[in-house]
Amino acid sequence: MSKRRDPNPEFDLFIPALGDLPLKDQREVMERPFFSLQKRKRLKPIEYRSPDGEAWVRVQAIPDYGMATIWDADILIWAASTLNRMKQQGLNDLPRTLTTTPYDLLRAIKRSTGGRDYQELQAALLRLQTTSITTSIRATKRRQKAGFNWLDSWTFDTDADTEQPRGMTLTLSDWVYEGIVNEKSLLTMHPDYFLLSGGLERALYRIARKHAGSQRGGWTCRVEVLRDKTGSDAKPKEFNRMLRRAIEADQLPDYGMALTETADKSPAVLFRLRGEAEALEFAEKMRAEEERRARMVADRQRADQVDAHMDRLAGRR
Repeated sequence: MSKRRDPNPEFDLFIPALGDLPLKDQREVMERPFFSLQKRKRLKPIEYRSPDGEAWVRVQAIPDYGMATIWDADILIWAASTLNRMKQQGLNDLPRTLTTTPYDLLRAIKRSTGGRDYQELQAALLRLQTTSITTSIRATKRRQKAGFNWLDSWTFDTDADTEQPRGMTLTLSDWVYEGIVNEKSLLTMHPDYFLLSGGLERALYRIARKHAGSQRGGWTCRVEVLRDKTGSDAKPKEFNRMLRRAIEADQLPDYGMALTETADKSPAVLFRLRGEAEALEFAEKMRAEEERRARMVADRQRADQVDAHMDRLAGRR
């Protein structure tokens, strides 16, 4: 898989570009499988339970529209980033309904702005509104589960004469809104995330950002657990093949991936910040070079000792 090229590389003074502010997403959503990883319609529910059994997620779609995809989630990232900016600017009463234009939104999430792109935007809004989620995450002790859709409602205004899209609104569900306005729940993302073309790569980045973060030495996850956390519906053998291909492509912003093993020899993936990975690789090369030189010196010393011993034997004769 590779990254898409940014369809709008030029700066536009009239667009409130997300590149000018930290890109934000909810950490609770990033580490668990809330979205379909495929662009084709998915109707099969996502069923997830954490290894410790504490957290669980169930995502269901309706046949007319299918499940919200990980690309549809870009709209929620835009919403989280926009609300976070408002909060930083000192606005206390953050709105649950956001107003923008389809053009501005598409540009902000690094999409093209052709006719089909507006149709796909409306389809994404429908999936976000109709996909239903039930989860134990953020539920109180008295309320062991919460149910919601990503969006409560949305509008899409078009010009009566030209039928061109003009304005739009989207209203976040309470669960989404509460997660966004709680500052501790947000993580900063790399802006190139929007350019990742593969659904699995996007899920891997989100998981890496949440768990590996900037911790020294990175973070290791068993492949079996990783498959569950992505929500992939691929068979284990196919998932392993896709995972190896993603590791070889090495396209994740900020993070490198490497196949490894856990202490019990289970196949796993190590996620590590690129800067640290490069530094450790350089250190490993330097260590190997020092060992090589030490071996050469030792070999030379042994050779000198042998020569000296042979000279002494020759002198006795």
